[in-house]
Amino acid sequence: MSNFFQNSQLLNAKSWPFEEARRIFEKIDGKTPQKGFVLFETGYGPSGLPHIGTFGEVVRTSMVRYAFSLLAPHIPSKMFCVSDDIDGLRKVPDNIPNQDLVRTNLGKPLTSVPDPFNTHQSYGHHMNARLRGFLDSFGFEYEFISATEKYCSGAFDSTMLKVLDKYEELMELMIPTLGSERQETYSPFMPIDQESGIVVDKGVKAVDKKKGTVIYIAPNGQEKEISVTKGGCKLQWKIDFGARWYSLGVDYEIYGKDHQPNERIYRKVCEILGGEPPVNFTYEMFLSDTGEKISKSKGNGIAVEDWLKYAPSESMALFMYQKPKTAKRLYFDVIPKAMDEYLSFAQSFEAQTPEQKLENPAFFIHNGKVPSQSLNFNISYSLLLNLAGACNPENDEVLWGFISKYQAGLTKNSSPLLAQMVDRAINYYNDFIKKNKKYREPSNPEKLAIGELAEALKNIDESQKNDPQELQNLVFQIGKNHGYEKNMRDWFLALYQILLGQDQGPRMGSFIALFGVDEFLRLVGERL
Repeated sequence: MSNFFQNSQLLNAKSWPFEEARRIFEKIDGKTPQKGFVLFETGYGPSGLPHIGTFGEVVRTSMVRYAFSLLAPHIPSKMFCVSDDIDGLRKVPDNIPNQDLVRTNLGKPLTSVPDPFNTHQSYGHHMNARLRGFLDSFGFEYEFISATEKYCSGAFDSTMLKVLDKYEELMELMIPTLGSERQETYSPFMPIDQESGIVVDKGVKAVDKKKGTVIYIAPNGQEKEISVTKGGCKLQWKIDFGARWYSLGVDYEIYGKDHQPNERIYRKVCEILGGEPPVNFTYEMFLSDTGEKISKSKGNGIAVEDWLKYAPSESMALFMYQKPKTAKRLYFDVIPKAMDEYLSFAQSFEAQTPEQKLENPAFFIHNGKVPSQSLNFNISYSLLLNLAGACNPENDEVLWGFISKYQAGLTKNSSPLLAQMVDRAINYYNDFIKKNKKYREPSNPEKLAIGELAEALKNIDESQKNDPQELQNLVFQIGKNHGYEKNMRDWFLALYQILLGQDQGPRMGSFIALFGVDEFLRLVGERL
């Protein structure tokens, strides 16, 4: 794919993934790092049910990695997805089953807490599986890294000993950032007490550099000593962030705005240990339907499974691509718009110039290979929602009956993306639109206008019955005839409220063409 574009086009591309790729290229001075590849990393805290905000990091990181692969095809790259599954569980999320079971294991590493869903080895393993399931569904190329495995296998041992060696310098960095009470209890190390299984956050009393151990007060009050290696301890999260950069040799990491106040600490930790901090990109946080920050423990966002129930994954990828530095509401009502915007970008891709392609979100969603063969239809997701609203389908066969008449050759097999859209649109209609439909009675002038529209449709030429633009022109003309010329929005609002029972609707000409003139006339007869 890189051969398709000229170097000048890649170097001048304004899309944010290319801007990030150029920053990485400058960091490594255009040369392959000593470890043999450029490392893109994304971190995951599996303490609560995964939500799309968490997964957005992987989507966006992958987009930057793809841009980098075009900019520097001679330099290998990898992406690590690191789960901090050895972290101690601090509170019970509101949205999980068997909460009492989890509550009795608070303070233990997530991979030592029983799985409340009874499907995996532990709570942490369950959450990791949810994450990997999402990544695999997108076809991402990545290596999954379990912090538990890295700590306990000894892979982080040299880093742990380095932290011990630089203990005083790291303490000097951290202490000024802490409150007076926390200053008395803080240590970069958190021992994992072998007897209770608890991650001890505030019990370290001393370290022994020669022995490679820490002395701490266990939950039972006893003074104990434990090695900092082989999973005997884990690092406090701010230290862990920078230490992970050093240990793995991370070149690029993206994270939310809530990390920005600590970025200086992360970078300094990496430097103290002898590493070079990566290029960082900070994105704005997602907001819930009430404008609150999305929280895994509150469960006030959307789970991946929820989004995919209502729209194909391409729409979710587009939502992640758009305006990453702008705070956005992430709730169910954004899904239809995201799906239709994806269609617009993807269907315009093939006819675009190389420069335009590099600015098209579909380019990054599909790694340059936009599947034009599956975009052979001119039906929007919002149009399908309104079709569902008009015919209240029990299954997808009802909608396909209209679709096959509207555009010849469209089938589930020939248009797999459309097939997904039909299935998801029915789910969305049943769960969000159907219960909120509220028809209003037309006024006498509205009855006259809609009646005239029906008469005009009865007499329309056969050749115009499937022409969305001709039908749209007709609807406009009837509106003008009845005094809506200066405020055409009121005319369409009346049609939506009276005929469809909602305040918003599709382009009316497209809807009539898809629904069919005869079916539309039947609908008018029922409502009038």
